[in-house]
Amino acid sequence: MRLRVEFTTEPFDLDEAPAHAVVAREVVQGAELDAVDVGPFGNTVEGRADAVLASVDTLLRESLAAGATRVSLQVNVIADADADAGPDAEGGR
Repeated sequence: MRLRVEFTTEPFDLDEAPAHAVVAREVVQGAELDAVDVGPFGNTVEGRADAVLASVDTLLRESLAAGATRVSLQVNVIADADADAGPDAEGGR
């Protein structure tokens, strides 16, 4: 299974990235994820469910410890390209 997670940490600071946002960015950029998109008001990560869920656990723990007062998450199951390819993908299964 593959997952896509969109998340934001608060409180916002328009002048510079707060410590909790920096920590969140470092967590996802250092994780074994397939895609990471970090933006000023929202972030998206994508990958295998185990890797995504492990990074979300670390993200929550570390960003809250760094001063986040709110973390908003949206988790979506996304199509797995290998599963969609059928039994002939990767030489059959």
